[in-house]
Amino acid sequence: MINPKKIAEMMLEKKAFDIRIFDVKKITTFTDYFIICSSSSEPQSKAIMNNINRTLKKKGIKAINIEGQNKFEWILMDYISFIVHIFNPEKRS
Repeated sequence: MINPKKIAEMMLEKKAFDIRIFDVKKITTFTDYFIICSSSSEPQSKAIMNNINRTLKKKGIKAINIEGQNKFEWILMDYISFIVHIFNPEKRS
């Protein structure tokens, strides 16, 4: 499994903000981590998503599902052991 801090670094590369990593192993069985960030625009959300997706694919890690690509207000990327959430500020609040 990839270190969740590496995902946070990928987010920072595209200027994401308010990044949080939650260890949820003791709370749920469907994933180990939620990695959450905010972006200030649709293009920025898309850039964050693409950076994570592209970088992980190069390492042989593929998302089993990506949702929210139609509006880029809330993107969910499911990698089984961790789930990435990319929010615009309105959706996150």
